[in-house]
Amino acid sequence: MRAAVRLNLNFLKKFVLAIAGVFFYCEFLHYYVVLAQCGWPALDPSAADPSVNDSGTPLHAMVLADTHLLGRRNGHWLDKLRREWQMHRAFQTTVTLHQPDVFIFLGDLFDEGKWCQPEEYVEYVARFHQLFAVPEDADVLVAVGNHDIGFHYSVNPYLVSRFQRSFDVGPVKLVQIAGVTFVIINSMAMEGDDCFLCRPAKNKIKVISRQLRCARGDKETCKYWHSPILQQYSQPVVLQHYPLHRDSDAVCDEPDEAPPDLKHVRFRERWECLSRDATEMLLEELSPRLVLSGHTHHGCHVTHPLPRGSPAHEYTVPSFSWRNKRSPTFSMLTISSNNYAIYKCHMPQEVTVLVVYGITTLLIIMWIVRLKLRSTGVLYTKVSKHLD
Repeated sequence: MRAAVRLNLNFLKKFVLAIAGVFFYCEFLHYYVVLAQCGWPALDPSAADPSVNDSGTPLHAMVLADTHLLGRRNGHWLDKLRREWQMHRAFQTTVTLHQPDVFIFLGDLFDEGKWCQPEEYVEYVARFHQLFAVPEDADVLVAVGNHDIGFHYSVNPYLVSRFQRSFDVGPVKLVQIAGVTFVIINSMAMEGDDCFLCRPAKNKIKVISRQLRCARGDKETCKYWHSPILQQYSQPVVLQHYPLHRDSDAVCDEPDEAPPDLKHVRFRERWECLSRDATEMLLEELSPRLVLSGHTHHGCHVTHPLPRGSPAHEYTVPSFSWRNKRSPTFSMLTISSNNYAIYKCHMPQEVTVLVVYGITTLLIIMWIVRLKLRSTGVLYTKVSKHLD
């Protein structure tokens, strides 16, 4: 009797250890195995802009988009728990392994930000900061998305104000970090009309355009438009939720691009991308070297001609959530005041985790059946007969 009890306890210990081991690997260690294969891209000295002073040590920026944290309305609670754990684990693993200096979120932080009540919004913001906690000395740059405050037709001052207060961002914001200039733009403010949001945004862009000219050495402009934010000139990086104008994703050629049934669907201006007029205005006024956008949930790399100099490269970053993308990625950006390099980091495949769970379940079942057969003497009887 005691031997049977000891045998059962021994089996139970092994069973629990096996389950705990595979769970620990799939839900924790697997993220380290996959994300350790990513790395910060090296700058190519030949690609540096010789007309701009090198700011020194380059920044390392983690760029992600469309986290779409679920609220109280959409999705099942288990789906919500699963997706948030995946994003949290991938994000925190990247923080541990690669230690970014800057974290860039390209809008649609929330899935239901435009609908939620004040108390729910407070919980939303707290949950975001819990899932995507960053080191105290890191910089966080946030662009607003249509799911955060609504499309242009449904935006109101209250929704805009509460998001801006929560994430320290305006319709247009100028930031310079270690000599690298960022311009953060509210895509819904690029409608082109005279709404409460659009007119101040357009005026701010014109001001920033003059401040950039001053920083570049235009002494006449500096009489009126000097900016204490700009310690040196650096061709700006534009951060926004909507992509700049393009007809569709047919021009994209990326491993995480839109699937074939969506790739050739024509974009609607002001819905899937900025209008042509807004795009031309941004390119003419800001002359960015790099544009980072989200919104489509799929990857894309395109170039846009500038009035002066080399074309601007735009990278549309896919959704960070497995709920929106079967193979999500994020971008790792190495950038200085006169140079940059970008790398696409692939996150763990959900199908791989499911396969590991499936194989483990099958092996455990086979193990239990084998123990059962041994305990009933079936295996012993067959072996004995064979030996006789």
